[in-house]
Amino acid sequence: MSGHNKWSTIKRKKGALDAKRSKIFSKIIKDITIAVKEGGADPDGNPRLRLAIANAKGASMPKDNIQRAISKGADKDAAVLLETTYEGKGPHGIAIFVECTTDNLQRTVSNIRAYFNKHGGELGQNGMLNYMFDRKGVFEVPLGDLNRDDFEMELIDAGAEDISLEDDIFSIITAMEDFGSMVKKLEQLKIEPERASLQRIAKTTVTLDEEASRKVLKLIDIIEEDEDVQNVFHNLAISDELAEKL
Repeated sequence: MSGHNKWSTIKRKKGALDAKRSKIFSKIIKDITIAVKEGGADPDGNPRLRLAIANAKGASMPKDNIQRAISKGADKDAAVLLETTYEGKGPHGIAIFVECTTDNLQRTVSNIRAYFNKHGGELGQNGMLNYMFDRKGVFEVPLGDLNRDDFEMELIDAGAEDISLEDDIFSIITAMEDFGSMVKKLEQLKIEPERASLQRIAKTTVTLDEEASRKVLKLIDIIEEDEDVQNVFHNLAISDELAEKL
């Protein structure tokens, strides 16, 4: 899982440098809105909402923003948001999996198809990439005052498959079926992760040279900028050398 951890670290640093706070907040607001519509506005009885709020706090979202998102989700007259996914191949055959939340499916698929077409890729049929990715729980927890050895033992008991520490941030990966157990374990330890989500991690990765890699990453960045896009996953390998340059 080291390649995934490296990419997560790069995105975290890049996000901080680029100050894309409004985009991050937009994603979290959609998560909160959908969580409320699915399970109600009480986080105590709605695990998905509780997790979305934790992610909001991890991103330093103001309390007023969180409350407005909850109110929006509880508003029966608010626009209906739909979750959808798109799969395609980027330059050099790199697999790209896109998760979206939208109030207009026609607009979203049109935009996603255009991004692929304009940047050397091709949008494919849903299901074509399922065999290439595993669904995993991914958590990012600040080291803070935690005792590393004791904390890692607690994580292993809760189903952690992979644990790494870089820049004082734990990256924790679990099987999809252990995601809820890890959420509960962190709650029991009174630890709020900076981020917790189900992600799609490539089973195998593809190595490209720097120029080709940058071409792929340009397409990924463009897709991620779309207001309807929540997450983008891929199977491009990120070498140490490329990571330094990025």
